[in-house]
Amino acid sequence: MALQDKVATALLTHPGRVRTNNEDAIAEDPQLGLLVLADGMGGYKAGEIASGMTVASVLETVRKQLPSLRVDDSDDDHSPHALLLREALETAHTSVYHVSRSQKQCEGMGTTAVVLLFRDDCIAVASVGDSRLYRLRDREIQQITRDHSLVQELIDRGFYTAEEAETKVARNIVPRALGIEPEIQVDLIEEPAEVGDIYLMCSDGLSDLVRPEAIRLTLLQFADNLENAAAELVRQANIAGGKDNVSVVVARVNKPFAEKRGWFDRVKSWL
Repeated sequence: MALQDKVATALLTHPGRVRTNNEDAIAEDPQLGLLVLADGMGGYKAGEIASGMTVASVLETVRKQLPSLRVDDSDDDHSPHALLLREALETAHTSVYHVSRSQKQCEGMGTTAVVLLFRDDCIAVASVGDSRLYRLRDREIQQITRDHSLVQELIDRGFYTAEEAETKVARNIVPRALGIEPEIQVDLIEEPAEVGDIYLMCSDGLSDLVRPEAIRLTLLQFADNLENAAAELVRQANIAGGKDNVSVVVARVNKPFAEKRGWFDRVKSWL
């Protein structure tokens, strides 16, 4: 089911004002309703390799396996679509980890990643690291993903409040990323999507410099022009210093996209 007439998208990436190369990678498959964003890290150009490999691998895995998914590919907690996204990131992780261990110039490289799939009036999300997914609904913004960062761990453990951590903790330490350790843990999220929802995927080049309230106001202002929304968010990050690469992927649900008999309906029928 082609989704490009039901979900509008805009993608933009920029190296920022400090760095000469861009280690972020973004991509979409509008027919599948698939969006991918990765923020690489490592030595000279190694982060760029890690993020590029990850985005290409995720696209390949999902394109190959999505058409043949069956309802009994699900488990008690997740749809087949979410499980496919997890497999896609695990496959990408294996490739990045192998190259980082076998190619000296790529030693230590890794990448964060967030993947979003629109399917059957729902979203499935897979994430690793501190690249984020936000949702704007009813004029309110919510962070959907959870950061896998030292900052977030210290906040969760009660060492700092979110406000204190902004000034006392290095924000670029990411304990969980693709390609670093032999194994990877992928977060999965699923929830219904509504017509009018706007989703924003971004690298920390945006979220470290532009507060959620400013993001909310920008998405509201440019809700009808996603290209302008993306450009304005990147501009705000660069005005705030542009210390990192900044990437944004914006999507707006224009029409329902339910399948004839979706996964959630089939699960209900079993109960």
